[in-house]
Amino acid sequence: MEDKRKEEKILEGTKEYIAAHEEIVRKVKENQPDDEYLYDLSELFKIFGDSTRIKILYSLFDTELCVSDMATILNLSQSSVSHQLRILKDAKLVKFRRDGKTIFYSLDDEHVRMILSLGMDHVEE
Repeated sequence: MEDKRKEEKILEGTKEYIAAHEEIVRKVKENQPDDEYLYDLSELFKIFGDSTRIKILYSLFDTELCVSDMATILNLSQSSVSHQLRILKDAKLVKFRRDGKTIFYSLDDEHVRMILSLGMDHVEE
């Protein structure tokens, strides 16, 4: 079988690349998301890079909780939990509802639950 792949120099800006598999490179480049989306995705994954935030998200996996309950469950100060919840809320990973003077937090949507589940599946392999 004849290998139709050929080496070709591709000049892009001031950088020089050797594309050994021109068709594959072209398809991947066409399907690559815009840099703005990749940046946003990178920022989302940074949020998951903190073990305290992961613990908070997992505490909300099956139920909603108030700050006081989360602080007790995680053995953290209420101030620390509130600070992390603000970050999680800004990232649209948690939502809240008010019941009188108490605010209850929960995972924002099923996507967050799926990200946590897939991540745990990956580390348990």
